[in-house]
Amino acid sequence: MLRTAVLVSGGGRNLQAVIDSRLFGEIPNCELVAVISSNPEAYALSRARAAGIDDCVVDRELFPNEASFCEAVLRKLRDLDIELVVLAGYTHPLSPAMIRHYRNKIINVHPSLMPAFCEPDCTGRVPHERAIAAGVKITGATAYFVTETPFCGPIILQQAVEVRDDDTPLTLQQRVMEEAEWSILPRAVALCCAGAIKVENGRVVPA
Repeated sequence: MLRTAVLVSGGGRNLQAVIDSRLFGEIPNCELVAVISSNPEAYALSRARAAGIDDCVVDRELFPNEASFCEAVLRKLRDLDIELVVLAGYTHPLSPAMIRHYRNKIINVHPSLMPAFCEPDCTGRVPHERAIAAGVKITGATAYFVTETPFCGPIILQQAVEVRDDDTPLTLQQRVMEEAEWSILPRAVALCCAGAIKVENGRVVPA
């Protein structure tokens, strides 16, 4: 069992996808130890409590700068003996120290088919706005290992989603979540917990 923590900041819809997959036995080797929120008001904390998962808050507002906040998050993860970190709507950059400590052990999901629409400012609805503006016919989501460069880590899984002629950024965002993000994030966690993948030369390959 891989000791896993999920970092959150908001509503926790991606967290719920992981919780549901675990409850249905789709992530059999995952010990979901804790949900850690940067925001004490995050609804994701309620999702964790409803699922019987320990929750805790490392409140960003209580720290004078990003560096001290990141150090506190890393300290909490180490205190809990966490082996795998999952980002689920976590809105803060990770420190180089955290990325080094959890090299190829931090999973995130990005709402595009990387490397498309993955510039550092492509967060929230921006990837969907740019996909529509570019006239692409297919977009999707990517589960990947986090590195020092935003949205550029080794790709674990991708799922394509059709872009419809009448899509708005809002409708496309919702469909990408439902058809791609909520599917590939739990599957990526399952692959890691099963020891089924590894990273070689910057690429994810079977272990």
